[in-house]
Order: sequence, then C-alpha cells, then structure tokens
Amino acid sequence: MKFSEYPYHTIDVKQAKDTLVKIEKRLMSAEDYASFKQAFKDLDAYKKELYTQFSLCEVRHTIDTRNEYYKKEQEHIDEIAPILQEDLVRISNVILESPYRKELEKEIPSTYFLAKEFDKKCFSPDIIEELQKENQYSSQYQQLVASAQIEFEGKKRTLSELEPFMKASNRSMRKKATKAYWGWFEKHEEELGKIFDSLVKIRTKMAQKLGYKDYTEMGYYRMYRFDYTKEDVQTYRKQVLDTVVPVTTSLFARQQKRLGLDALYAWDEKVEFQSGNPTPKQDARTMVEIALHMYKELDKDTGKFFQFMVDHELMDLESKPGKAAGGYCTSFDTYGAPFIFANFNQTSSDVETLTHEAGHAYQAYASRDIFPSDCIWPTSESAEIHSMSMEFLTYPWMKDFFKEDTRKFYFQHLSDAIKFLPYGVLVDHFQHEIYAHPEYTHTKRMETWRKLEKMYLPHKNYDEIVVLERGGWWMRQLHIFMDPFYYIDYTLAQVCALQFWSRAQKRDPNTLKDYKKICKLGGSLPFRKIVQAANLKSPFEEGCLNETMKEVQNALNAITDEELQ
Repeated sequence: MKFSEYPYHTIDVKQAKDTLVKIEKRLMSAEDYASFKQAFKDLDAYKKELYTQFSLCEVRHTIDTRNEYYKKEQEHIDEIAPILQEDLVRISNVILESPYRKELEKEIPSTYFLAKEFDKKCFSPDIIEELQKENQYSSQYQQLVASAQIEFEGKKRTLSELEPFMKASNRSMRKKATKAYWGWFEKHEEELGKIFDSLVKIRTKMAQKLGYKDYTEMGYYRMYRFDYTKEDVQTYRKQVLDTVVPVTTSLFARQQKRLGLDALYAWDEKVEFQSGNPTPKQDARTMVEIALHMYKELDKDTGKFFQFMVDHELMDLESKPGKAAGGYCTSFDTYGAPFIFANFNQTSSDVETLTHEAGHAYQAYASRDIFPSDCIWPTSESAEIHSMSMEFLTYPWMKDFFKEDTRKFYFQHLSDAIKFLPYGVLVDHFQHEIYAHPEYTHTKRMETWRKLEKMYLPHKNYDEIVVLERGGWWMRQLHIFMDPFYYIDYTLAQVCALQFWSRAQKRDPNTLKDYKKICKLGGSLPFRKIVQAANLKSPFEEGCLNETMKEVQNALNAITDEELQ
C-alpha cells in the first residue's frame, strides 16, 4: 500500500475515550499477568492506530496547508489530543501502580516506565485548556510562515524558494534576496511576537498550575531528559562557548578572506566560495534514484529500507506554494512506515535534508518491531544522532550528487557542522532566559537574543537589516515556537555524529555496525546509554569537545582555500 492509499478517518473523541476506558478497566481488573499483558498489548495496538491517524493528518496538512479538509482535521486533533492525553496518562498510572508492573518490567524497556513517570509530572486535567491553546498557537505560527508569498524577481515565492537567491554567487542578488526574506519577518513581526508571547504565557501558566516555578522544569520533563539536567546543559554550553566559538570565529574570518570581502555581512554568510556554493546537479526525482543506489551500496539493510520508502512513496520532497516550511520525519506505526517531508530548493541543503531525514527514517524502520511502540523512537537528542551521523556516513557517495563540487561540499558541510554548535546552544540559552522571565516584552526578548548572539556568534554583521540588528533572528526558528527546549538536542547529537565521522575517516570497521546497533535499539535506552552502546564519548564528558575540535580543524586545514575557489 502506498502513502496516498493509507486510509484516514476523523477521530471520534467519544469513541476513542470509550475504547481507552474499556482497556483501562481490563488492566485494573486483570486476574493474572497474562490477561494484564493482553490488555497492555491491545492498548499499544490502539495507540499505534490513533497516532498513525494523527501523523497522516499532520503530513497531509503540512504538504498543503491550504487544503481546507486537513486544515480543519488538524484543528480538530489540536483540540482532542489533550483530552485523550488525560485518559492516556490515567491509564499509564494504572500500569505504573499495577501489581503486575514488576513482571512487565522484565519484558519491556525501562525507558517506557521513565517516560510514563515523566508524563505524570507534566500533565493534569487542570491544564487541558492550556494544552489546546498551545496547539492552536503553534499551528498559527506554522500556518503564518507557510503562507509567506514574497514578490521577488518577477514571481511570488515562499521563504524556502528565496533561499537559493540568498546563496547566489552574485553579491547584489543575495543581498536583495536576504533583505526580501527578512523584510517578510519585519512586516509580520507584531503578529509573530504576539503568537510567541501567547505561547510563553500559556506554557508558564501550565507549569505554575502543576506547581513549578516556571516552565523550564516542566519543559525538561516534556522532553524526557532521563539522564541529564539543566545544570549539565549549562556546563555543556560553557564548553561550547570556550572551545567551539574561537574555532567558528576563525572559520568565518577565513570565509571572509576567501571571498575577498572587506566585511562579512548577513547576506554573505551563506556563501562559502567565490565561485558559488556546491549544488546538486539533479532534480528531485534523480536525487532519489541516486540515494537508492547509495543506500544499496552502503549496506543491504539500508538498501532494503530505502527501497521500501520508494516503493511506498513515503517521501514528499519538493517545495511548493502552501507547503509548510522545513523538513521532518514521522512514522505511521500501524504500517511500520516512516515518512520524509522536505522542501527541496536546488541547494546543498536538499542532499543534507534527504540524508538527515533518511537517518531518522532508517532508525524508525530498523526498530519498528520494538514493543511497546512508545519505545520505537528514542528521545530527541538520541534520535538526532541517527540523522546527523547518516549525513557523514554517506560522504563517499556525495560525488554522485555534487560531481565537480564534491570537495567544496565536504568542506562546507563539515564547516557548517561546527558553525552550527554555537547557534544551537544560543537557541537553547535564549529559551532558558525567556522562560525564566515570562514577563519580558517582545522588545526585551529581542534584546535578550541580540545580547546572547554577540556571545555565541560575535562575527554577526547586520548592516542594513534593522530587524536583525534589533535581535529578530529567532522569529524564523520553528523550534522556539513549536518545540521548546528541543534545539540543544541537535548540538549534543552533532558532537556524537562528528565522532562517527572521525571513525569513518579512520576506516574503523565497526563504525557502521555501531550505527546500525543504536538504530535498532530505538528508544529502548536513555541518551547516555545509547552513546555508550555506540562506543562514543558523551558530549558532557570533559575534554570531548577539545578532542573533536582538533580533528575537525585538522581536516578543514588540509583543504586549502586556493582549491576551493
């Protein structure tokens, strides 16, 4: 069955609640472990069906946010999901307190119980209304950004469609495109600021109702931070500031010199080379064909996985009007099928997104038989190891996408991986400040971003783009609106992925074996144990960043600027 043939139906909230209540009663009245486990298995099967319908709606809505049917369905799900969450949390409590729990613990991953304990800490029927509003505000942000239509070069374009112009080798073109891009955000600044203010206030209200001082502690429980704390993250951010920022500052200085510029402005940052950035030489269909060949050569299991994705049409890759921004991977667990969503725009990010989301998809595919299905996906910082590492593990095949630009791609991709780390921790630091001070005005939030930006990204030069000089960059970062405290996960995973890159460069025969092992583990272990299972060093470990930075610097220094022109 292909994606287009997967049946979707509206979730009747009364019927869903009735089904869950019946299962709850069976769990509570079970006379022996066998009947308890059967009820538990039936609960898992029903949740798989429920979340498959949620995912089908999300995908079809984000593919075309103008589709009225799926727009209304998404609004319906935004409303009923918190209502059903009340039942699911209550049922989880029954399982946690059951006399059969110890027997169940012998058969399923410990992360299941950790997650359910955390769910208890961040849910109460008292916050259902706030959860519904949070969903509504998040959807408003996504809808607003997806609606962007910017007149540029004789055609109306989405934000994603402007990006190739922002990376043009012609400086005046990219300056014009960059101004048009940020002009849209400046024009909609008041609306974006109000949406975010509503989200901060509603999240703070939820946290306070649950007895927390502010949203941060609740946010960590929602993100399932099983084995590290905000203090660990704070220490890690300090390591990035001390160890990585000097490296990235030197990379930006090298970029400016390589481009022959008197200063590196906002419209120059996306361009690494005078002759232009590396670009894939194919259309989306051909890139998928190349990827299929690549994954078959990488390993028989990855080949089988990607053939499955192609055969079932489980990818929507090209940018088009009305399509939501960004890229993601989700899954339809009833069918054991992942799905890749992207916005190709004929830049190197097409290939990066394809391999990144394929890393997520392969993990979901490799661990799809894990029981219960709650443990198929790991927590987000672990999940990003799979995606970011896949970008590096596919390096040998980049020549098929980039041809004469391959060497430039290697340099840019590795350089970007390092440049990303300070930005990623900046997003995290900003959110900690914002949720510690929910009373901040929009202006104060802008000032806070700019102050932190000068710490982590001291090279930034926003001449002529006033909204950025005032601190407006964060308004484009979807995660800040929709997935609070998520972003640090990318940086933690990147440090792990760079270790896989290092091992691959050294031709460590166990590199792919260890990667496949943690994909198959799915969410059955917490972050630190997954890192240990992959034979990697934890990003929190002292000296980990020093060692990683030295190896990356050596690799980048081995490529001269002369050969990159």
